[in-house]
Amino acid sequence: MDNSKQAIYEKLAQDAAALTGGETDVLANAANVSSLVYHSLPGLNWAGFYIHKGGELVLGPFQGKPACTRIPLGKGVCGASAKGRKPIVVQDVHEFPGHIACDGASRSEIVVPLIRDGRLLGVLDLDSPELGRFDAEDQAGLEKLVEVFLERSASPDFAA
Repeated sequence: MDNSKQAIYEKLAQDAAALTGGETDVLANAANVSSLVYHSLPGLNWAGFYIHKGGELVLGPFQGKPACTRIPLGKGVCGASAKGRKPIVVQDVHEFPGHIACDGASRSEIVVPLIRDGRLLGVLDLDSPELGRFDAEDQAGLEKLVEVFLERSASPDFAA
């Protein structure tokens, strides 16, 4: 059995496709995908979505401890990823300028923006209590997962 990160993320994308197959509601899919990620990937203490609404990110479906409810675009790792529309991998959140500490136990973070038809819909955010938990392989795997999630969710945004 191949336990490489690539294999883990391929299986995660397959499981997400199966889990969301036939369901087009974006909130239902976000809830199941956040649970799938949280329970499938080792070393996480938070996995979930923030939804882009009214120029800020609003907490969406997630797994983990309670989190910050609203994040302005450009603030913290999530806001920076959303504003720049690019994934961000942070090895040590305490070294990221303006990091927002929702859970003081988090030490590393990865954020992948959700973009459909050129529109920012939100972000997928994963936190870990381990320093350096995320790398380029995690980023590639999560980008594929986001692709699967967006393909399966028919609604053009979270508001519908």
